[in-house]
Amino acid sequence: MKVFWVVMISCWAAFLAAWWLASRVLKGADAKRFRARLLGAPRKRVPGPRTRALLPVGDDRTGKFALRLLRRFEVHGRVQILIEQAGLKWRPARLVHGCLGLFLVVFAAVWFGFPPGRRLALVPAAIAGWLPLAYVLRKRSRRLRKFEEQFPESLEFVSRSMRAGHAFSVSLDMIHKEFQEPLAGEFRRTFDEHNLGLPLDVALQKLAQRLPIIDVQFFVSAVLLQKRTGGNLAELLDKLAYVIRERFKLRGRIRAVSAHGRMTGSALSLIPLVVAGMMFFANREYVTFFVTDPTGRAMAGAMVGLQLLGYLFIRKIVSIEV
Repeated sequence: MKVFWVVMISCWAAFLAAWWLASRVLKGADAKRFRARLLGAPRKRVPGPRTRALLPVGDDRTGKFALRLLRRFEVHGRVQILIEQAGLKWRPARLVHGCLGLFLVVFAAVWFGFPPGRRLALVPAAIAGWLPLAYVLRKRSRRLRKFEEQFPESLEFVSRSMRAGHAFSVSLDMIHKEFQEPLAGEFRRTFDEHNLGLPLDVALQKLAQRLPIIDVQFFVSAVLLQKRTGGNLAELLDKLAYVIRERFKLRGRIRAVSAHGRMTGSALSLIPLVVAGMMFFANREYVTFFVTDPTGRAMAGAMVGLQLLGYLFIRKIVSIEV
């Protein structure tokens, strides 16, 4: 039974590697011929009039298994929003393929390259399978942080342009010309949606959905409230920009005060790994006990669990929301 699973995992890893070769290395007709031989001859289709879509749509023909898996667990929309917030031109199926491919490759490498650790092969494989999603989350966090840093200046820019006589929608288009990504692209998309016929209220609400930032929520609420009740929107945006800058200052002070706690948590989490690495070279039999012996594996699992629990507790203590 174990041999069967090893053969199946190896076949899947070889298939994914061949598919990646056809998608990334080969170009044009070569890639099509390679994929056709890999999957079998494609069906003949009746030629019809060629039309080009106004907006790009997802291709459901590729990655059917991954799409079916995402829709089965009802996370397809969340993954799509996550990739969009990260600013990546990926598809949800590509993310799933990357996670599964790394999982299978690392699992096969540990299974064949390190026989004593076969029982723990799922641990490094699971960590490797998490890496593509961690990359997307990291990109998303950096993009949202950069947007948040540029946002107060954009509010003051809209306020000045409205005082100069420009309309609010025109000010959104001017942001695209004066600012950098990601702020320029998001406001450009909002302006294009409104320019193509979408009501301004709906376009702003979609902006707030794409950017889960409390400052954007305040901005959208202020604009919609001013549109219904009236008032000086330019002055309101200036005050909102001032409040956001003061929040940044307070957040910087809190990070400076909690820096010692964050460093302590990182040091306490890295010390066991460093000690284990040193003991592996100094006394290898002492370390392999935690891999080969059942009692040692139980102790190692409890140690890793408690270490992660302590790190999460420290992160929770030093993380203060403003």
